[in-house]
Amino acid sequence: MAPPPPLPRLLAGLALGVLLVAVAADDEGRRRLPRCSRVFSFGDSLTDTGNAAILPATAGGPFTRPPYGMTYFRRPTGRASDGRLVVDFLAEALGLPEPTPYLAGKAAADFRRGANFAVGGATALDPAFLRGRGVTSFVPVSLASNETRWFHDVLRQLAAAADDEHAQRTIAASSLFYFGEIGFNDYSFALSAGNGTVDAAASLVPDIIGVIRSSVADVIAAGARAVVVAGMIPIGCEPEMLALFPPPSGGGATAAGGYYDPASGCIARFNDLAELHNRELQRALRELRRAHPGAAVVRYADLYGPVSAAVASPRKYGFGRRSSALAACCGGGGEPYNFNANFTGFCGTAGSTVCAGGPSASISWDGIHYTEATNRLVAHAILTSTTVRDPKS
Repeated sequence: MAPPPPLPRLLAGLALGVLLVAVAADDEGRRRLPRCSRVFSFGDSLTDTGNAAILPATAGGPFTRPPYGMTYFRRPTGRASDGRLVVDFLAEALGLPEPTPYLAGKAAADFRRGANFAVGGATALDPAFLRGRGVTSFVPVSLASNETRWFHDVLRQLAAAADDEHAQRTIAASSLFYFGEIGFNDYSFALSAGNGTVDAAASLVPDIIGVIRSSVADVIAAGARAVVVAGMIPIGCEPEMLALFPPPSGGGATAAGGYYDPASGCIARFNDLAELHNRELQRALRELRRAHPGAAVVRYADLYGPVSAAVASPRKYGFGRRSSALAACCGGGGEPYNFNANFTGFCGTAGSTVCAGGPSASISWDGIHYTEATNRLVAHAILTSTTVRDPKS
């Protein structure tokens, strides 16, 4: 498969038809939806377009300094990438305006073009809930406690009157809701707390899926008719996770041969966790469709498939050498992942450099987040409703 072409600024009606009529026909049929006027988005750093740069707990982080933003914006914008994110590509291709980061808005006029509630470092679960499970969250923002509440705040601002339910429902009905990946931070923090054992992280799956389902149900109740919900990324293919969790010593199932997926070099158990998350998420979305027949199109967006396929066959998808498919482009961590387990030399700090081939030839930008090229691949798969699967599956 050749790499996807650049996503042009298509007519909103045509592109929205591609996205919403070709909804993965799991219980959803082929219903058309009205044209959308704006995007409301939720998630973590894979979707954040500037909130973490404003939030006091994360302001001034490496993502606010060069070389972040080098490919498209030519400057740091608060995005954790060298360029555009999946949400940027979706909005562009659908002819929708770029949503305003929630923390950057001051008044209703700032949100007429939409709002992005995603925050880098955000978790799905409330930090207090995670602490009760022995897991420490480092950013005081979660989908459960903040992002959905922020959405209702914006909806009230946009309505002619704060208590005008009809106006609020009209606004929600004319908006595209994008729930970007959320839950990776919950799982990664749990894996760190458990020294890489998957059981503690896997125990969070029902709670994380429950929060996502509740948040999607909440926006449907508010009037949303077009909802796209992204699944989990291949956790075991992240350079960060590969550097932080080398294979345990010993023989048998814990030896490197049983620890890494031989086809990809990713940590097999971590990817099993991501696949469990995705199965349960799709189950929850099917239940939501049955609970709200005719109310909204709720589409599952596959992130795992395109990324894992690119890792397994990078040249096939327009990336560089197979040996660098699991390495960060920007960093100073050395071989094989260009990511230091002590987080020294992280992208944007002293001692970090950008890979010689440039970000467009790499899947991972900084070991945690994706390059613009990867985000384009994922967005193309979502927009064309193409399910890209790992060749080994």
